Amino acid sequence: MLDYYRILDELSPEERQVQAAAREFLEGRVMPNVSGWWEEETFPEGLAVELGRQGFLGATLPPEHGGAGISSAAYGLLMYELERADSGLRSFASVQSALVMHPIYAYGSEEQKSRYLPKMAKGELVGCFGLTEHEGGSDPGAMTTRSHRDGGCHVLNGAKMWISNGSIADVALIWAKDEEDAVRGFLVPTDSPGFRANVIKRKMSLRLSVTSELVLDEVRVHESQVLPNVKGMRGPLSCLTQARYGIAWGALGCLEAVYSEALRFALSRVTFQKPIAARQLVQAKLAGMLARHTQGLTLAWRLARLKDQGRMDYNQVSLAKRENVRAALEGARTAREILGASGITLEHDSIRHMLNLETVDTYEGTYDIHTLALGREITGHNAFG
Repeated sequence: MLDYYRILDELSPEERQVQAAAREFLEGRVMPNVSGWWEEETFPEGLAVELGRQGFLGATLPPEHGGAGISSAAYGLLMYELERADSGLRSFASVQSALVMHPIYAYGSEEQKSRYLPKMAKGELVGCFGLTEHEGGSDPGAMTTRSHRDGGCHVLNGAKMWISNGSIADVALIWAKDEEDAVRGFLVPTDSPGFRANVIKRKMSLRLSVTSELVLDEVRVHESQVLPNVKGMRGPLSCLTQARYGIAWGALGCLEAVYSEALRFALSRVTFQKPIAARQLVQAKLAGMLARHTQGLTLAWRLARLKDQGRMDYNQVSLAKRENVRAALEGARTAREILGASGITLEHDSIRHMLNLETVDTYEGTYDIHTLALGREITGHNAFG
């Protein structure tokens, strides 16, 4: 693992073992195939179960709910290794763990926890998170998906857009406004009458991740499927904080991947009788990538410790997501530049990471949205709207 400031020295042996085991599995099972999966726009059948078997899903949850009770740093390292392989893999695990399993654990009933969490941890059930809408984007409070009560059921109508895992999910966590305009979370089996998932095709980013539009037309959801312990935007926004935490780690895995590839290429590519790694401009680019990775890993490590101490603030997560993803995106663009014409082919990884990171820089809050969130925290003035 790229670790210029020896951050791993600050981690426990158990945390380091989590990282080493994850890298060993992904190097053997995923890395030889990931470029082909991306090109074919395929999430392989059975891969969810394999990821579950390796402990990638819901790993921070206690064992009685299918997790391993690992630390936040260990979870971050899992996201790092997954995204070093491909952002789509990290996205799958992040949605499953942070956006579906976490809210069930935090806000669900005991029956909901026992029904869903162990099977989701094994990858036997796949979940998706339905918050974003066509017109909502960065303003989730403007959602138009509604629910109304009919006897012992709630009836959902609306649509969600850009939903990861949507077309492979067994259960969708749908956020909708009830008759009192309160946002509630509904666990919707995807085989429910009136539920439809339309795969979004022709993507040039996150091609390994399944992305869908969800349509809900008079979908009936029993009262027992409503998350009982949360109401309002606090519910979905707290889930996004969990997911953004993982992204702050994951993006650094991408940055390691493109930095390492660019360095290898620069050492082997000879022009004018010497490797391009001997050129000052190339060295400056590599030094900049290493510096951004080192800064980002320091941010992520500190954030992990704050999280486990219960002192992490969502604005701190905004800072880490904003900085680390943009650093990875700019690093991938730089790596592609160092690779020259070779950098545009899938024989190398940098172009795939670069295209994936265009999405990662946009979802879970754009760079600009996190900038405004931080500006509000700094000044006390709200520049949104």
